[in-house]
Amino acid sequence: MEVLSLPNPADHAISIRAKALAFEDPASRVLLERIRLIAPSDATVLVTGESGTGKELIARLVHTLSERGERPFIAVNCGAFSDTLIESELFGHERGAFTGALESRAGWFEAAHGGTLFLDEVGDLPPAAQVKLLRVVQEREVVRVGSRKPVKIDVRLVAATNVRLEAAVRAGHFREDLYYRLNVAKLALLPLRERPDDIAPLTRHFLDLYGKRLRIAAPVLDADALLRLKRYSWPGNIRELENVIHHALLISRGGKVTAADLHFSSLGELSGAAAPAATATATAATAAGTPQEALRAALLRLFDADHPDLWQAIEGEVFASAYEYSDRNQLQTARLLNLSRNIVRARLADLGIIKGAAGAL
Repeated sequence: MEVLSLPNPADHAISIRAKALAFEDPASRVLLERIRLIAPSDATVLVTGESGTGKELIARLVHTLSERGERPFIAVNCGAFSDTLIESELFGHERGAFTGALESRAGWFEAAHGGTLFLDEVGDLPPAAQVKLLRVVQEREVVRVGSRKPVKIDVRLVAATNVRLEAAVRAGHFREDLYYRLNVAKLALLPLRERPDDIAPLTRHFLDLYGKRLRIAAPVLDADALLRLKRYSWPGNIRELENVIHHALLISRGGKVTAADLHFSSLGELSGAAAPAATATATAATAAGTPQEALRAALLRLFDADHPDLWQAIEGEVFASAYEYSDRNQLQTARLLNLSRNIVRARLADLGIIKGAAGAL
């Protein structure tokens, strides 16, 4: 298995998720072996990793290698629904349970009966939904919104998060008992920059994929271009690699992708000799001090000033600055800080930046 890809990847064109996964790097091979050991069981799985690393693909592979492989696989993004809708989406509702509920409808748990339910961004579940999810995991039954009758279900649960659930538990925003129920078999997916040997097979996959879409022969990737790909930090992980290769095919000439055809986001970094002349401005900024060094110097000045409530002031500035940087979008702020949306919402409310814990996105 060189590259694992989503079925019908074109159907996911607007998604930010990774659409392919490689197991060439030694770390990835270790992960694959662990998946093969865990998959045949019915144990609940918690997949962790940064956005764009391929968590849904891991969940699909767990499902495929299990005895439920021929049964339904349902993927639900917990961050895509409002707090008022998430319970109805997951657990279903009865007719008249709330305004607009014109008919009874089964939730995703019932839809996945006999198969696997993948809950992505599980750290974004509101407290009320966490309580119901805990009951479902414990009792193996759901109660639709507006009903008192439990419905038995047979579902293998795979949850995923790109935030530190342990920090959410300590902050009181994620139930500790639910965390332990989900964290039975953990699969930690490393960022792409920490599994560089996966870059070459993924690149070949995307060259072939977009060559077919553009109706051209897949171009050759020269050695300098591959070296540059391996030395980039990939903050957007596999999804960003896909975009870089897609763009390279659009502008390359002569059936070859060169280092000059690769265009990277300003959010990432190139290391060593692979950095192009276009990064001269960034290099000059580094000469004046890295962001970490500038932050350290600012902290030392604050220490010298004997600032009252220093930690609260620093933390508040981090949340406020991240919120403004993210165009005052709570979900983007949560992703930027690698925290759950519940933590971000609560902290912004504490700071008076939004009104209460239910502030708008």
